[in-house]
Amino acid sequence: MKLFDVVALTEDLPDRHLLRGQVGTLVESLAPDVYEVEFADPDGRTYATVAVPASHLMALHHQPHATAA
Repeated sequence: MKLFDVVALTEDLPDRHLLRGQVGTLVESLAPDVYEVEFADPDGRTYATVAVPASHLMALHHQPHATAA
């Protein structure tokens, strides 16, 4: 994953009131495999910024990837 990738949570983060499937953007790399993810509403207003391990994230893709089967 790289900065500004759009991602979805693969697990709930109940202490932050975030659910599996919520979509955010990687805005900073905090440590190896830990990212700061910004979650925003449809109007672009940020409602959460959270440090999330890469193991709890899934990259989302908006177009086909050359290696996809």
